[in-house]
Amino acid sequence: MFMSRPLPPEAITAIDATSTFAPAPQLVEWARATFINEDAKLFNPDHFHLNSASLGILWTNVSNTRKGRSIIGQCEEGKPSGMMGKWGKARAEEQIVGWFGTIPDFIITIDALYAVECSDAEFCALIEHELYHAAQERDPFGAPKFSKSTGMPIFTLRGHDVEEFVGVVRRYGADATQIRALVDAANAGPEIANVRIANACGTCQLRAA
Repeated sequence: MFMSRPLPPEAITAIDATSTFAPAPQLVEWARATFINEDAKLFNPDHFHLNSASLGILWTNVSNTRKGRSIIGQCEEGKPSGMMGKWGKARAEEQIVGWFGTIPDFIITIDALYAVECSDAEFCALIEHELYHAAQERDPFGAPKFSKSTGMPIFTLRGHDVEEFVGVVRRYGADATQIRALVDAANAGPEIANVRIANACGTCQLRAA
């Protein structure tokens, strides 16, 4: 079934917005129907383990920067850290259950103001970027790990494949900076044509209508 790309609510994006976070169940449904389910329009087998994961997604209008860069998306483990203390953890869990009805395996937060303005391809890239962070744990041999008691995947957060300064790459090249795989992937061109993104996403088509 076709699902156009969900947009954040006006309560988040309006100039006089008072809400700062809003659950996005439609975006979870869209992400599954677009990337995760085996019959998804832009199915990616790298996300197959997420069929067994519970996901919670939030829209936000809170500006976020880190080390001089704007943050437009973030993936976190759903269960609050024990470092918060018992009261802090209990308070956070109550808030999460209030949003999602349960404690999901992962919580993804998306900048609502960016989501309103970005293209379909940029939006798809952002959502898939965060889904890649929602990973399955691996054993020392690289095989996916499963719980011995339940048989379910063991989930973890995954870091970026590549993190390097453009200037260093410019000066020393792809091989010296260990990003050859990334360069080769970029040179090969996108696997997904823009027309497929438009058919799976629909927002730009709606704007043009």
